[in-house]
Amino acid sequence: MGGGEKKKLTRAFGMPVGDDQNSETAGDRGPVLMQDVHLLEKLGHFDRERIPERVVHAKGAGAGGYFEATADVTKYTKAKFLSEVGKRTEVFARFSTVGGEKGSADSERDPRGFAVKLYTEEGNYDLVGNNTPVFFIRDPLKFPDFIHTQKRNPATNLKDPNMFWDFLSLTPESIHQVTILFSDRGIPATYRHMNGYSSHTYKWYNDKGEYYWVQYHFKTDQGIRNLTREEAEEMRGRDPDHATRDLHDAIARGEFPSWTLEVQIMTPEQADEYRFDILDITKVWPHADFPPTKIGKLVLNRNPVNYFAEVEQAAFSPSSFVPGIGPSPDKMLQARLFSYHDTHIHRLGPNYHLIPVNAPKNAPEHSYQRDGFMRTDADGGGGPNYWPNSFGGPEPDASAAEPRFEVRGDAGRHAYSHPNDDFVQPGNLYRDIMNDRDRDHLVGNIVSHLAGAEKNIQLRQTALFFKAEPDYGLRVANGLGLGGKEVERLAKMSQEERVEATKYSREVR
Repeated sequence: MGGGEKKKLTRAFGMPVGDDQNSETAGDRGPVLMQDVHLLEKLGHFDRERIPERVVHAKGAGAGGYFEATADVTKYTKAKFLSEVGKRTEVFARFSTVGGEKGSADSERDPRGFAVKLYTEEGNYDLVGNNTPVFFIRDPLKFPDFIHTQKRNPATNLKDPNMFWDFLSLTPESIHQVTILFSDRGIPATYRHMNGYSSHTYKWYNDKGEYYWVQYHFKTDQGIRNLTREEAEEMRGRDPDHATRDLHDAIARGEFPSWTLEVQIMTPEQADEYRFDILDITKVWPHADFPPTKIGKLVLNRNPVNYFAEVEQAAFSPSSFVPGIGPSPDKMLQARLFSYHDTHIHRLGPNYHLIPVNAPKNAPEHSYQRDGFMRTDADGGGGPNYWPNSFGGPEPDASAAEPRFEVRGDAGRHAYSHPNDDFVQPGNLYRDIMNDRDRDHLVGNIVSHLAGAEKNIQLRQTALFFKAEPDYGLRVANGLGLGGKEVERLAKMSQEERVEATKYSREVR
């Protein structure tokens, strides 16, 4: 972290990088362009940094069960698993921590992965989300860097508060997720006692070709339960695998956990006129504007027969859609459509879709992809391996095509155009949703962790809390022994001015 001559950022073969914060998109709102070779190079390398353990979501627990549709949504989507009330679809779900290794404790302060694979008659549909409705960043070009800061220092191989908070304090869009993470919801008591969210916006479309934007919310029927910082520390020493054990034992006892699926639905016209970018994953859709509707029930009633065969080899990808459901131009989602599948090919091989837990149980594969490591079936037999052909090979079905939506804009790296929006929702969360106990725990959790970072980073991060809500920033400042007036002064600066003002305060607390 010393000074000296600045090095210029380059790609792998020495080409200089002009912008490492904004993906190349069509217009301000996307989608992301495949010509962004810097993004593809960065994600492709990131996906291959660790073997064979998952780079993220390494430690997890899983179970099988079913999803049951409980409401008529055929007006919005033609997806067959949602086509009639009472219809059940087999599922496999996996829950996980995000940043830690396979040997890490279940009670770490960390988002929790919440992934569900539905074995529908139209192929597998994967819902890949977290237990929080928002995320730290909204542009995928920042993702490998963000995850690096949540891992270990490359020199010491230790978790590093300076890395952790340096990145966050330089990334104001993270403030909403940081506030959630350091609240008590940052450490769920068990996997059964937490919600799951799509976070991303997805597209639903019906038989008429009309489309809508949707977000998913799996609400736990067991009720929300969390661990305090002190309870989590005690649990790490007593039973580091407590959440994994709890899920298995509850199902073994016949106490099958369940979640009610709710969706928020928005028309394209509403999205165009809304007061903020509805594709921004750092924000929620206010329930007052778009009330959630209950549409289904997820029930887990089967423990895995073998952990490795099912949980460890389960591979979820947000690119696994079925007719009636598709992606939105959300920049983070666009990159995940590539990155998850690419990671699975690296970790499990090009034929990971043939592993039983991943194979489409109710819609067998008919494709022209052949050969590769671990090809375990007839490999297409003697049939043609190309299209078009005249020998009866599988052919495209035009009815499976998605409705079009307009994309326009200059190709380039577009910065987010409304940065002040970053502080509205976390401020509302702190003031209007949290109670006094929640706020006390939030401030205590932040102070306990941020105290390990250098003073300049503390000042910069505390100024972001102040911008969300002055009381929030001042309480953290007091806990760290920082001057309230200095924090307030920094909060009134632009991000660039704030970074410059704290650049040379190297005092270590």
